[in-house]
Amino acid sequence: MLIIGERINSTRKAVCEAMRNRDTGYIQMEARKQVEAGAHYIDCNAAAVGVENEVETLCWAVQAIQTAVDVPVAIDSPNPDAIVAAVKVHRGTPIINSISAETAKFEELLPVVKECEAMVIALCMDERGMPEDADDRIRIGTQLVQRLLDAGVPAESIMIDPLVLPIGVNTRMGCEVLSAIRGLKERFPDVKVVIGLTNISHGLPNRAWLNRAFLILAMHAGLDAVICDPTDKQLMALMMATDALLGHDEFCANYIAAARSGRL
Repeated sequence: MLIIGERINSTRKAVCEAMRNRDTGYIQMEARKQVEAGAHYIDCNAAAVGVENEVETLCWAVQAIQTAVDVPVAIDSPNPDAIVAAVKVHRGTPIINSISAETAKFEELLPVVKECEAMVIALCMDERGMPEDADDRIRIGTQLVQRLLDAGVPAESIMIDPLVLPIGVNTRMGCEVLSAIRGLKERFPDVKVVIGLTNISHGLPNRAWLNRAFLILAMHAGLDAVICDPTDKQLMALMMATDALLGHDEFCANYIAAARSGRL
């Protein structure tokens, strides 16, 4: 399971303040904490600082993170200009988070994806907006993956996101996403499926239980990668246990190593 740490997101008040104040120490502490907990990538989102400051802030934050930890960054923005600028200061190969089937965004970001040979998160969203059900997600995802493949992006560089929405708004959302994961993996076995895990519990109490339960269900459906909080020790323990039970951890080597190191 590929783990993308979600904590450096400007929608969190403390992170937004740190970004506005250029508090390098705070951003680097958050990066180190997530890598120590098992993150393979660090997601970085600076959108909440405002459109006029996002480009500069995102570039600063990416550089601060990479000074502190030796992992790539998932450059996260709804603004193509911010992504293009941050890719230029990133060392190594980032994840671009994200492209979609919206024509303008796709055409602006595709050359960047190809030039830096980045991995790219492709959102199941088109000109009509958010998908309503599993069929919508599979339809949009299929079109988007095919466009990327036709443009020369390797299947192993594509991460399709079926878009998790809160079950507090629509109780069917969890089931629809699970069905979409299965359908997308059947059609594109070499393409990774990723979700933003904590969206599932937005607005509900005791969110961690819902996040943990949904991760197990999504892994069983075929999930390859997750944007989550790796400092949730119980979440990470359940992830490793599920990997072992699904036959993804040969001889349970990772599970045993985690137990011996006190991570379970």
